[in-house]
Amino acid sequence: MVGGTHRTRLDGAARRETILTAAIPEFAASGYERTRIADIAGNVGVTEPVVFQNFGTKSGLFIAVLERTSEEVVRYLAALGDHSANVANVLSGLLAHEHLDRMHGPGGFGTMFAEAANSAEPAIRKAGRRAHAQTVQGVVQLLRRGQKEGSIRDDVEATTLGWLLLSQIHARHFRRAHSVTSAVLERAFLEGLLTALRPPGHAGRVSSGRTHRSPGGLTRHRPAS
Repeated sequence: MVGGTHRTRLDGAARRETILTAAIPEFAASGYERTRIADIAGNVGVTEPVVFQNFGTKSGLFIAVLERTSEEVVRYLAALGDHSANVANVLSGLLAHEHLDRMHGPGGFGTMFAEAANSAEPAIRKAGRRAHAQTVQGVVQLLRRGQKEGSIRDDVEATTLGWLLLSQIHARHFRRAHSVTSAVLERAFLEGLLTALRPPGHAGRVSSGRTHRSPGGLTRHRPAS
């Protein structure tokens, strides 16, 4: 119509994808309980009933967000491995305490995973476990790549090393909760972890490479020149 406004009508799959994309940062920033479906709908330009038609319930939308986020984390870790010749250096950037704090702070995907693990709703807890397990597999695949290239020790199963790595991440939260930490201490913990991950006798240090932010609190690591 001349002088009118033309709005492209999305098909069902495209509308669902648009809603899901808009929901991820809302849940990451505000958490499950404080996120309002009305805000998500408004950001997309649809009504609340349209959101519920696509995802059933608020918990259904959050579960879809957890699944999508874990898929994105796995793809991101794979991309890091594809573009780096040294997985140990990649891990040095990913495990830096500043990066972990962003990842588990407001807007980071770690906050959603933690909230799902403690949810009163069984379906959300189950989805959280699936998302966590998928993320673990992404970490394990990155470690296996490091074992093949020689930057990660291969005399220990990658799955075991993956859980060692994740234990260090959770230990960071414990130290912060009890105020038993400092930048110096965190750097020492990271150096110790990297020593455990590298092949025996392999010299190494915490990388001083630069990083830049990626969606979901992840930061892409750039080796120092």
